Formats: sequence, C-alpha cells, structure tokens
Amino acid sequence: MDRDSYHNCCSLVKIPRQSYDQFWSSHFVEYIDKEISYSTFFKKYLLPNHPCVFSRRFTEDWRCRKQWVTEEGKPNFQTLLQEFDETPVPVANCNAKEYNANPKLTMPFKEFIHYWKEYIQNGNSSPKGCLYLKDWHMARDFPEHNVYTTPVFFSSDWLNEYWNTIEVDDYRFVYMGPKGSWTPFHADVFRSYSWSANICGRKKWLLYPPGQEEFLKDTHGNLAYDVTAAELRDKGLFPQSDKACQPLEIIQEAGEIIFVPSGWHHQVYNLEDTISINHNWLNGCNIDIMWQFLQNELSAVQREIEEWRATMDSWHQHCQTIMKSCSGIDYGEFASFLKIIAENRIAFLSACSSANTDCPRHLSETLTALGSHHAAFDLQRVVHILECLICSEDFKRLDHSTLNLQPEVLVQKIRETIHSTRGQHLP
Repeated sequence: MDRDSYHNCCSLVKIPRQSYDQFWSSHFVEYIDKEISYSTFFKKYLLPNHPCVFSRRFTEDWRCRKQWVTEEGKPNFQTLLQEFDETPVPVANCNAKEYNANPKLTMPFKEFIHYWKEYIQNGNSSPKGCLYLKDWHMARDFPEHNVYTTPVFFSSDWLNEYWNTIEVDDYRFVYMGPKGSWTPFHADVFRSYSWSANICGRKKWLLYPPGQEEFLKDTHGNLAYDVTAAELRDKGLFPQSDKACQPLEIIQEAGEIIFVPSGWHHQVYNLEDTISINHNWLNGCNIDIMWQFLQNELSAVQREIEEWRATMDSWHQHCQTIMKSCSGIDYGEFASFLKIIAENRIAFLSACSSANTDCPRHLSETLTALGSHHAAFDLQRVVHILECLICSEDFKRLDHSTLNLQPEVLVQKIRETIHSTRGQHLP
C-alpha cells in the first residue's frame, strides 16, 4: 500500500461502498489484462467491494497450469494420479440435496479419478450421479507441492493467517469436477472475499450484489437452492423473487481468476471438465462486513430460542455455542482472531526499526511486501472493530475470564504502536 492510499483511508470509521446499481444495469465486470499496482486494486475493488476478472497472464507461471493440464487443455489424470493416488478427498454429489447444499463423502483420490474417466466415457453421465471434488485442503495437506502462488492482490489474508497461527484449519481449496458439476446458491463463509482461478476448463458464475438475496428467500426465510429453478417464479413459494435484479453472468476461461467480493451471493457451473483453486479471505477492508454478519447470526439464534431465555441458565452462552455450531465462530473466538492479527502487525512494525522480530518468516515476508502503511491500516481497522466489540452488550455478557485478551488493553497497545512508529516509517 502506498502512502496516499494509507492517508486516504486510515481515518475511515465506516468504509464507504458505492451503490451496486451499475452492475444491475450494465452487467459489466472489469477485465484486468495488464499489470496493475496493489494500491489500484485496493482502491478500485477491495474498498468498494466490486468484482473483477484477471486474465490468464496472472497464472501462466503456476506449476499446476503446466503439470495438471494436457496439451489439449484437459485435466492430466495421469500426472494427478501420480501426485495424489490414495489421498482421501471430499466429494459432493451434485444430484442430491441435503438442507441447502450437496451431501459429501470421502473417497480415495484415485477412485474419484476413475469415476471421472467413466463419467466422460459415458457421455457425461453416471448412475452414481454427478460427483464434484470440492473444498479439498490440498495446500495444507501437501505444503511442499508449491503448485501455485497467491497473487499479491489477495495476500492480505487475515483468515488464513489466523488459522495458520493456531494450526487448526485453513480456507484454501482445490475443486475438480466434470462438465455439469455445480455449486448451489450461497455466500462465502463469514461473508469473506473469495478468489477462484481456473487451472483448466470453464465456469459460469451467476452473481448477485449484496441485498439481492433477500428477494430470493422462500416464505420460511430460506435462501433459494437453485436460482435458475422454475419454482422461483411461484409467488406462493418465493413472494419477492420478481424484485431481484438479473444476476451478473460471468464466463470464466482457463487461467483466469475471478475476484468475488464480500456478501455477493453466487451460483457456479462447470461448463467443461474443470480444475480450480479457491481461497476465502478477509482483511481490513471487509472485517466490518464479517462483524455485521456475526451480529446478524447471533440475533437469529437469540430469536430462535427466545422462549427459553427466562428459564435457561447461561442463555447467552448457549446462544454463542449454537452460533458457533452454525457459523463456525463465536464472539470469543472472533476476539482472539483480532488479537492475533493485531499482535502480528505490532511485531512487524516494531521490527521495522530493529533487527529482531517475533513475526514468523512467511508472514513477515507478506507484510514486508504489502508495506508498513498496510500494517498500520490493518491496525486501525482492528481498533475500530474492537471498539464495536467492547460496546456490544452481548460481548459484555461473556465470561471474560475465559478470554485470552483484554480488548481495552489491546486497543491501547495498538495506539501506542502506531504513535511510536509514526515518523519512522509512517510519514
């Protein structure tokens, strides 16, 4: 991040996001074919929360683009089998519906490839249904492979930074599926950003700007499973569907990367045999959207079990427990998440003027590439969300003896760090 970008946004409390009307009328998404700076991407796409597509030139040096793909542009099953063979992988059945998703099972990688070959030979059909290898943590399971490099535009990634630090999980995935495989209508975890790169094959994306999903819910408040289904035209089932705008339709070619902003609901189809790499990620530009999502999730749980409020011991803690089981995180873990992000940047900024650092090497390299202004911006955003958390009545009701931080102390520590480093490397 350059100095001008930092000064323009470091004082923002509420990030201004322009209207999404332009996408309703023009159905135009910007295509990036030439080199652009990180600061340009930050100002034009991250902050305003607008989608874009990067051309294949941004992935042409990836090893997987060369080794996982045949000369004809198809998945190289032979190479893939040599690399992954008996590895257990998660596989979804696109022909089955379980709640609002496709049920998954785990099978050896070679079994999925055997199925895929037969599926192609049978004219894209199988008695087993249309199977789709998805949400596979390949980068976590095979860290030595290094088959791709995260583009710098997506490298300010608090979500995977946090999970790497506590060594529990990650949100970096590989998807492999035959022609006709698809993902039902949804928004990404925690309302995170996502980026998705096609290693081979083509995808069709249907994207709806934030807010449009409200028109695509049934009479029970459930989100549509398939936005192309005829039942959406039934006013008795989906009374507001006619108010929704037409989706933004994007055809993503081999090698291209699509940036999906926070809260943009989408449905995705593989138009050919396709392999893709996908990351979910968060940073200072959309952490406020995550915080709003968490508040909405907790409110929904509280409404659902309101009738037991007077009779249930620790009702508020039960709400947090249910919220975590549904969304994957509660207020206590969210506070820990912010603490780790802040401490990493405090260590980095402190190290900028000394030879020692407590920052892990890989993280230090990322923060160095983004620069000290970006680290300071991140800290400003953490302070804003921590102050919101401190004022939250639901957060106040938590048992703070179980938390591994004191938010007020961390806020003060961040402010002292920014003040002490200003003038050294934050002109």
